Amino acid sequence: MNLEQARFNMVESQIRTWEVLDQTVLDLLLTIRREEFVPEKYRDLAFADLEIPLGHAEVMLAPKMEARMIQELDVRKTDKILEVGTGSGYVTALLAKLGGQVISVERVPEFSHAAMRRLAGHGLQNVQLHTGNAAEGWPVQAPYDVILLTGSVPLLSESFQQQLTIGGRLLAVIGESPVMTAHLVTRASANAFSSVGLFETSIPPLRDVKQPERFVF
Repeated sequence: MNLEQARFNMVESQIRTWEVLDQTVLDLLLTIRREEFVPEKYRDLAFADLEIPLGHAEVMLAPKMEARMIQELDVRKTDKILEVGTGSGYVTALLAKLGGQVISVERVPEFSHAAMRRLAGHGLQNVQLHTGNAAEGWPVQAPYDVILLTGSVPLLSESFQQQLTIGGRLLAVIGESPVMTAHLVTRASANAFSSVGLFETSIPPLRDVKQPERFVF
C-alpha cells in the first residue's frame, strides 16, 4: 500500500467532502500517521471510512467523524483540553498538536498504556493520560477551554458544562441509537450556555453514563 497516497485519498474523498474545510485540520491529518494508532491486525483499514475495533467493545471512530469533531471545536494553542475516552490515542494526538494541554481520561488501562507509547513516539509531551471514569467529567483538573466526548451520551450531564471556562466549547454526540445529534455547547457566562445542533450521526456510547429515567406503564 502507498501510505501517503492512501492518506491523501482519505482526506480528499472522505473528510473534505464531509464539510471539513479548515486547512490547519486538513494539513494535520496529512501529518499525523493514523496507521500507527490502529491495532496491527486492522492496519490495512487505517484510512477506510469505518469504525475500527479496538477491543473491550470499543472502536476507533471513522476518520471523517474525528476530523469534523476537531474542526468544530476550533482548538487554539492556549487551550486546556479534556478528552473523555482516549481510545487509540489518535484524536488525543490531533488535539495535542492544536492545543496547549490535553488531559485525556480512559477507563481501559490497556488503552491508556498503548496510547502513551504512541504519543511518545510522536514526540507529544503536552498530554496527561489518566485511567478512570470521566462519565461526569474530570473536575479535579477543571476548568477546561475545550471538552470532547468521544462516545455518545443519552443526555448531557450538567457537570460537563460546569467544567468549562467562560468561552469554553464542548462537543458531544447526544441521543440514543439510531437518532443522535452532535452538539456544540459554548459557555457564554457563569450561568449562560448556548447549544447548536451540528449534524446527525450515530456513534457507540460512553460507558457508565447516567441513563434517562424510563416511565413504566
